[in-house]
Amino acid sequence: MTTIIASILFAIFLILSSIHFYWVFGGKWGGDAVLPTKDDDSTKVLTPSILPSLIVALGLLGIGLLVLIISGIISLDIPHWLNNYGLWVISGIFLLRAIGDFNYVGFFKKINQTKFGRNDTKYFSPLCLIIGVLTTVLELYK
Repeated sequence: MTTIIASILFAIFLILSSIHFYWVFGGKWGGDAVLPTKDDDSTKVLTPSILPSLIVALGLLGIGLLVLIISGIISLDIPHWLNNYGLWVISGIFLLRAIGDFNYVGFFKKINQTKFGRNDTKYFSPLCLIIGVLTTVLELYK
């Protein structure tokens, strides 16, 4: 069971990482629907440059590899603390993202009638919840 969960999580992180690498190298697809905007649906709350997008892309890829390592699919020595707490940290990050900031992102956001808000409610927050739950299950059964 852990191999299946780890493989699903790795696939999710690989896809998300690939999308961010696509944006790093100049891709435009989806860019207008993945950043939170104010109520007017045109003023972006943040406009990340190449470096933050690259950091996120590498981070997501690293998280995917960490899942494979901790689940035993890949044999690689990692620090003891990372083996003990890595999945809990990943789970916490994505569960907190699913809950949100109570304003622009997450299930409890106030601004939800923008293009991003609708996508966040339908896709992004549920995906974060799924990642958080699967990572917790993986940690409990590893």
